Amino acid sequence: MRKVIFSFVLLFFAAFTLHAQDNAQAAPPDPNAPEIAFDKTVHDYGTVVQGADATCEFKFTNTGKEPLILSKPVSSCGCTVPTWPQEPVLPGKSDVIKVTYSTHNIGPINKTITVNSNAKTARVVLSIKGNVVAKPAEKVPEKTNDNGSTPINK
Repeated sequence: MRKVIFSFVLLFFAAFTLHAQDNAQAAPPDPNAPEIAFDKTVHDYGTVVQGADATCEFKFTNTGKEPLILSKPVSSCGCTVPTWPQEPVLPGKSDVIKVTYSTHNIGPINKTITVNSNAKTARVVLSIKGNVVAKPAEKVPEKTNDNGSTPINK
């Protein structure tokens, strides 16, 4: 009897889950929803000296028909800090997401920033890449030995 009841409950949940997925797929997209279009989604810093400023901007435009609202962009690392517009971006208007990368560690840069919004494409992933190299060693002046001079005796 337990097996019959368990089987019935399992079938009920399976049918409910399948039905819920059908309803989610059936919803048509909003034709007036905002759309986000980036000028670029990858920024290459190239070679950066350790401790240098590594800031870039990702320009985007709302090409939809309603205001675009960005939620907090999430970076893949604490060394990458995005700054984004807090106010809605009106249709046809542009703005930027500013990204600052901390160049304290030497090595390759390969980080992502995930931007979530109310746009038709709700999630866009931006990338930064490059390479951080060590600061050049400061040159210490060499001591010159002037053999042609006369020592001063006091």
